[in-house]
Amino acid sequence: MRARARTLAFAALTAAGALLLAGCSGAAEAQSSAAPAARSLPTLSPDEQVDISFESYNLAQAGLWTDAINSLIAEFEKQHPNIHVEGRPADISSGGTTSGVQKELLAGNPPDVAQIVFNELPYAVTQLQAANLSQLVGQEGLDEAFGGQYPFNKNARVLADLDGSTYGLPYVFSTPVLWVNESLLQQAGIDPATVDLSTWDKVAEAAKKVSAVTGSPALSVTCVVTGGNWCMQSLFKSNGAQVLSDDRSTIEFGSDAAVDTVQSFTELYKQGVLANEDTQTQVANFSSGKEAFHVNTSVYQSTFINAAKNGGWTLNAHGLPAFGSKPVVPVNSGSALMMFSQDPKKQAAAWELMKFFTSPTAYETITTKIGYLPLRDTMTAPGGPLADWLAANPLAKPNLEQLQTLSPWVAYPGNSFLQVDQVLYAAIEDSIFNGKDPKATLQSAASRAQELIQQ
Repeated sequence: MRARARTLAFAALTAAGALLLAGCSGAAEAQSSAAPAARSLPTLSPDEQVDISFESYNLAQAGLWTDAINSLIAEFEKQHPNIHVEGRPADISSGGTTSGVQKELLAGNPPDVAQIVFNELPYAVTQLQAANLSQLVGQEGLDEAFGGQYPFNKNARVLADLDGSTYGLPYVFSTPVLWVNESLLQQAGIDPATVDLSTWDKVAEAAKKVSAVTGSPALSVTCVVTGGNWCMQSLFKSNGAQVLSDDRSTIEFGSDAAVDTVQSFTELYKQGVLANEDTQTQVANFSSGKEAFHVNTSVYQSTFINAAKNGGWTLNAHGLPAFGSKPVVPVNSGSALMMFSQDPKKQAAAWELMKFFTSPTAYETITTKIGYLPLRDTMTAPGGPLADWLAANPLAKPNLEQLQTLSPWVAYPGNSFLQVDQVLYAAIEDSIFNGKDPKATLQSAASRAQELIQQ
């Protein structure tokens, strides 16, 4: 697929750039394993002016994303008139959120705070020297940041932890949701109010009926195409497979359970119900009312609500389907806020910004304007600041429910983590869409990925 070739090129650029920072590895690893004891950040006086920068991939996304983040920066500066924040759109041209930080670090101008995707966390720590917050602010400081009237969800709180230390504040993420065009179901004689979509077999049964009416695939799944690595991990785990061993030393997506997971979608493609489309095409086709079922991040909620309203069709959302009687294991997408400041005063200002952007105030904006999960999920309980919003937006409920059984997005070790994802996705696409044998293809990919994580 065209998307695969483009992303492979980006991954290669990132891997090449990573070599420039190889000399930083030893110092960074020492920081993560034998750093100095926790210390207190300086207290900034009200008249002490500090300039800091905040790098975010949301600022590279025009419209709702940029407007929401800029409004939060303005509110933070209003509350902290002595701290001035430069919002930087993240450079993700090389395929990852650390690529821009890497370039700026080499140029001597790293961001003070950056939004880093979870699967890049180990690289940010070992290569880019992200601050160890456990040591910088201590457990008391972390407890304060994560606590309050609406504390962080316990599953979300640990997502930016590595080797027993916290390196970031989990910021924005979502879980994979089954989006449904109920109008197409009705056209196929299916009652949306009673249809069972709890398993992949049930979804396939309904999709076949819709495909028979529309003459085209009724199901699209972003997990099985390039770019859906976090989502595919959810499918693997829900079918009893892992991509990496618990000790982070062995690639496991060549296992029988992983092969069986891919094989199930190969069968759906052969049956004519699974679309062979890249992510952007899937989103466009579902938005235009051409597909009945679409698995994607919940962050598209506002997009799909507007598309359904404008297109005159009815939208609904369900949790991720199960593989038979096996429990669904939702995996999160998204990112954490990590600190790259070296100057103590900038670190103090950066910490204030990080706390604000993960505060109840921030999540009111992030959730209602963008659609990400409020990681302080008790805000949606009766009497909470997001209770009325949830009542008016019931499509968010499957996403919130999946937060309670969340499993972290697994990050591959080493500097070739992006290449590992591309090796896997080439194998998945070749197996599902290009007629390759899933077992031989995935096992070969696992062997290649094992070499990559050992380099």
